[in-house]
Amino acid sequence: MLSTLARAATRRPLTVIGLWTAFLLLGFGLGTGVFADLSDDVPDVPGTESDMADDYLSGVDPTGESVTAVVAGEPVSDAALRAQVERTVAEIRRIAGVAQVPDPYTTPGLTARDGRALVLPVTFEGGLSDEAEEEATDSAVETIKRIDAPDVHVSGGELLGRQLGERAQEDVKNAELISLPVVLALLLVVFGGLRAAALPLVIAVSGIAGAFLGLFAFSQVTDISVYAIQVTTMLGLGLAIDYALLMLVRFREERRHTESTEDLVEAVHRTVDAAGRTVLFSGLTVAVSLTGLLVFPSVFLRSMGLAVAAVVVVDMLAAVTLLPALLTKFGGRIRPSKARSQDEEGRVFARLARFAQRRRIAVLATVVPALLLLALPVTGMRIAIGDARQLPSSTEAWQLFDTVDAHFPKGTGVSPVIVVLKPGTDSATGDRIRALVPNSESRELPGGNTVVELQPPGSVDGKAATGLVEQVRDVRGDEPVEVTGVAARLVDFRAMLADRAPWAALTVLAGIFVLLFAFTGSVLIPLRTIATTLLSLGAALGVVVWVFQDGHGAGLGGEGLGALSLTAPPLIVSIAFGLAMDYELFILARMRESRQRTGDDHEAVVTGLRRSGRVVTCAALLLAVVFGAFMTGGFSPILQIGLGLTLAVLIDATVVRMLLVPATMALLGRYAWWAPGPLRRVHDRFGLRETAAAEPSVTTKV
Repeated sequence: MLSTLARAATRRPLTVIGLWTAFLLLGFGLGTGVFADLSDDVPDVPGTESDMADDYLSGVDPTGESVTAVVAGEPVSDAALRAQVERTVAEIRRIAGVAQVPDPYTTPGLTARDGRALVLPVTFEGGLSDEAEEEATDSAVETIKRIDAPDVHVSGGELLGRQLGERAQEDVKNAELISLPVVLALLLVVFGGLRAAALPLVIAVSGIAGAFLGLFAFSQVTDISVYAIQVTTMLGLGLAIDYALLMLVRFREERRHTESTEDLVEAVHRTVDAAGRTVLFSGLTVAVSLTGLLVFPSVFLRSMGLAVAAVVVVDMLAAVTLLPALLTKFGGRIRPSKARSQDEEGRVFARLARFAQRRRIAVLATVVPALLLLALPVTGMRIAIGDARQLPSSTEAWQLFDTVDAHFPKGTGVSPVIVVLKPGTDSATGDRIRALVPNSESRELPGGNTVVELQPPGSVDGKAATGLVEQVRDVRGDEPVEVTGVAARLVDFRAMLADRAPWAALTVLAGIFVLLFAFTGSVLIPLRTIATTLLSLGAALGVVVWVFQDGHGAGLGGEGLGALSLTAPPLIVSIAFGLAMDYELFILARMRESRQRTGDDHEAVVTGLRRSGRVVTCAALLLAVVFGAFMTGGFSPILQIGLGLTLAVLIDATVVRMLLVPATMALLGRYAWWAPGPLRRVHDRFGLRETAAAEPSVTTKV
């Protein structure tokens, strides 16, 4: 298949380049439409009680979405301000689609005790079309913004999704403006020439276009989280650079033996045949790592898994089709690698490999406990939905939250636990539920339904709120009572993760094992790879918990959020696991070549690191630059994911691949490549592998 793709790309390079150009225009044209349709509603899980209750409630409740405004900065008793607010309330009530707007001066709890702020909630009618709701929202916001006060902030509901989408688009643009020049500068250092350095960026741009187009396609059938934009874009950008780097390094090696145009085309074929197989398996391992997300019924996790997998496929295809076409047209102007003797090539990595082999027990006794120590905070990890503190301080939602927090009692504005008492519910059960918190509010709905709103103390996802959900579910017994609201969705989301996580892990590990066996023909190397990868992954996640949950590292985690975003751990684990496989395959590919050529297990490890160590290190550094650029945006979940992936990549590419890999391979010795007879025969027939290359008389420098 790879040979066919390579020959098609080299026979008709302009056609391939033209098709990819059309794809880029489509991605940056149609695909960017996803920014207008983003959601901040992550924890919904279809089929759970909270989700079914919410669906039921939306069908019987005549009211719909709402937005909230806060007016602050001067005494609200000021006659001129009061006249403005009352006039604004009257105007909003006349807007088509608005269900209710309470007067903040006569409604208890809407005016701050310090007299310097008031809250103005606006609730819209249920069943509005998207266009009608958007028009009503815009009219209400425009009216509120005309209030002449130092601080006027509006957010919530459909408006929040739009605000976050605009900020996400700005963050992605800024991250690209930061990362691409830095990446180009690093590539110039690696390759020593502008042409070779520019090609990975062309593939990277393809990855970004693929991210936009994939997310836009999924947005037509499901909600797309605002956080999906940054995650898919930074991964698409990083992986594209990784794959292009690997291919270009191999091409420059093959380029040393070319003199004519025919030789150049053949060099491209050999590049795709050798490095392209590694790219193919790398893409497959990342995609398989993401299949674990499909095990979860969460719409968010499933859509993220599918979207990121689609981006990986685009990057992989660009590396084995677009890049060969570009090399065919412009590869003659790319200088070949500089010739170096075998003793000079990758000396540092060869020395590390030999050191780890000789001192394998000492290396394992030092590195493994150190990584386990870094992973220790994971044992106390908590996940939560979080509040506006997870958003950048420049967002309207954060400013509204901060203003309310400064003027109103703690817990003001916290979403209540919503209890739906369906027809047939015993009145005594309803009374016991209302008695769980003081000042509970009830309202009757058509059809004999009653909604009870229980205001929990503390945060929306704190122990008090989630504990209140459990209390209601204990009290109701067998009565037709359902619980929903933000806290209930969090409880159900956590239960879903606990129930499906073992199956997700089993799916991913089994898939990775099969792919690594197909690549190596060994059953022990996949087990060794999985074990060492889990160490680096645990260490990275432990640091994220230590920083963001516990509040260490003021530059990132601040005072500590008390929990990680519920989006962060599953995405860090699935994506980082796939990225770690990238570097493992880069090294194993070179090891296999050496072992096939010489039959020396010991020297194959040294040669593998000697010839791939620089590529792995450069790839990890470039990926860290990309992740770091996306961490400038300020969304706390993105900061958590970015830090986790950066640490996982750097730890894996340095400590694990440069020390643990040679140490464990030396410990296994000749059994490292062992497989039972039946499996060996299966691999001989169906397994895919790197083509063994002839040992060059002189080796090359990246």
